[in-house]
Amino acid sequence: MEKREELYSGKAKSVYTTDDPNRMVLLFRNDTSAFDGVKVEQLERKGMVNNLFNAFIMQKLEDAGIATHFEKVLSSQESLVKRLEMIPVECVVRNIAAGSICKRLGVEEGIDLNPPTFEFFLKNDALHDPMINEFHIRSFGWAEPQHVETMKELTFKVNDVLKQLFLDAGMLLVDYKLEFGLFDGQVVLGDEFSPDGCRIWDKETRKKLDKDRFRQGLGGVIEAYEEVGHRLGIKFD
Repeated sequence: MEKREELYSGKAKSVYTTDDPNRMVLLFRNDTSAFDGVKVEQLERKGMVNNLFNAFIMQKLEDAGIATHFEKVLSSQESLVKRLEMIPVECVVRNIAAGSICKRLGVEEGIDLNPPTFEFFLKNDALHDPMINEFHIRSFGWAEPQHVETMKELTFKVNDVLKQLFLDAGMLLVDYKLEFGLFDGQVVLGDEFSPDGCRIWDKETRKKLDKDRFRQGLGGVIEAYEEVGHRLGIKFD
């Protein structure tokens, strides 16, 4: 597999084409950003940690029958993935109230949400990823109705798998975002699943073990990411 030109560079990842038009190389960089790129830092080992963390989670989801774009790890910071036609909609599930939902609804952080909430957001950095609903998606043609239903079903299936996985390791999966795309007409999980895109707390102490440590200036960001990985059985060295 020959890595070719850079196709896209986001806040923390870069995507490269390959000699196979249906495959791409996903590079996890050490860049860390928050508040739509207002706060940016380089954190050593982050690219490697997120790459291996994502590979572990994607494999767990594949084992549970959830199709993903992940194929294999190529190097410490690179993975081979399927090239998807991305759907510009983020799916967010919240098992515990934290982050923006607390500000929007005036609810206390830490409230258990039963059933979990589900929200759609438009993936658009310039607009700060506004919250949308299914009527917006249909009216503006961002996704076909059947694909929206599949995205919802898969997002909750991911919740069933990962919520228990983290709980068994003494952690709470507070919330997370997922992105999907189409591969040969099938809805497939894309992007990544790492502590950059979810909230994870220690079950007993509710210590934050995710990107909120960076957002809130708590320090020990990568150490927390590695702690989560070690509890799950991921080897980073």
